Amino acid sequence: MATHSGFYWAFLSAFFAALTAIFVKLGVQEVDSDLATLIRTAIILLVLVAFVMLTGKWSNPLTLTART
Repeated sequence: MATHSGFYWAFLSAFFAALTAIFVKLGVQEVDSDLATLIRTAIILLVLVAFVMLTGKWSNPLTLTART
């Protein structure tokens, strides 16, 4: 079952990477490329935080050790 799960996540990753490329071509024609990169990164950060919190894997980053 783990193999199927890995394939599922790989497929989703490729799918969303393709969507990102399409949206970049469509929506960022009149925006500075650095600003567009910042906006995409902020959106990705928000989605990742939501995903980690919804899956119950969130832990306080301030409690991580220096080695981590």
